[in-house]
Amino acid sequence: MAFLLQKVGVNKCFEILGMCWDNHYLCIIKLNHMETSFKSKLELVRYYADEDNCKKLLAQQRWSNGVTCPHCNHNKVYTTNRGYKCANKECYKKFTVITGTIFENTKIPLNKWFEAIFVITAHKKGISSHQLAKDIDVSQKTAWFILHRVREMLKEKNPTLLSGTVQLDESYVGGKLKYKHKSQRVNQKPGRGSQNKTMVFGLLQNDGNVHAEMVPATTNQNLFPIMFNRVEKGSTIVTDGYHIYKRLAGNYKHVVVDHNKDEYVSPDGFHTNSIEGYWSLLKRGIIGIYHQVSPKHLSRYCDEFSFRYNTRRLTDVERFNNVLQASEGRLKWDRLVATKK
Repeated sequence: MAFLLQKVGVNKCFEILGMCWDNHYLCIIKLNHMETSFKSKLELVRYYADEDNCKKLLAQQRWSNGVTCPHCNHNKVYTTNRGYKCANKECYKKFTVITGTIFENTKIPLNKWFEAIFVITAHKKGISSHQLAKDIDVSQKTAWFILHRVREMLKEKNPTLLSGTVQLDESYVGGKLKYKHKSQRVNQKPGRGSQNKTMVFGLLQNDGNVHAEMVPATTNQNLFPIMFNRVEKGSTIVTDGYHIYKRLAGNYKHVVVDHNKDEYVSPDGFHTNSIEGYWSLLKRGIIGIYHQVSPKHLSRYCDEFSFRYNTRRLTDVERFNNVLQASEGRLKWDRLVATKK
């Protein structure tokens, strides 16, 4: 017979339905909906200085539809003194609220993680590892690792197709050739597609989301698969006069805004100003905050700026809660510092 367990040693926000079997509690645990108890970074730091409160908030955001085993996604679990245990006989593993998240096996208190997440998602141009290290009292190396873990988590997990009117453009990230050492300027020429910079390809739906992705070169083999996978067929594609985009006809309605002819808005009102505004945010962040970004990690910085742009209509607290809800997955140090072949 189902009954309500009144005292099982778990937080009061748990509503527990279960049954007794061999002196164990087999439970389906559902977290009651609770209003977020902070409205700013100051209140976040004050209220969630306690580790237990941090775990309660993480549990509330991660398991809003009931506790689920991170190993097998089973929704029936046992409660233990230190967390939970899966009731699935094929799994039967123990876990806690941080198992399977970026916080797993961390030695950094959750309140410092929360402050870092709040800052990196709220600041329009991000925050450097040196500044974050001072803010949360950790080493610069630790702050750099935290930031990259958060950026990895901000990557779109279930992207939706862009539709309607979509602006396409490419941009180049990197220092100017004249400022580089003489040994780096050998056989390199400035201009579009120059070897001294890294190319980023961007797609932005009017009044919608943006997707930015690092690509090796401006060729149809690199750009077209991204367009076909991210833009719904039949949409209106707006580009500049770059010749490679002429091959879009047939799958999309193609509108060209030729900047070489000093045209920045077509007679029908089409433009690429929105995607160029995104490039401005990305580059101002890299130049003003990070100063230097290696091609190896550039894709994560693109994910960071894209996430903030795509959640621009949310409050800082709503954006923070969205990140906690998608906190699964963990970037390990070995993969972060691995040398790409």
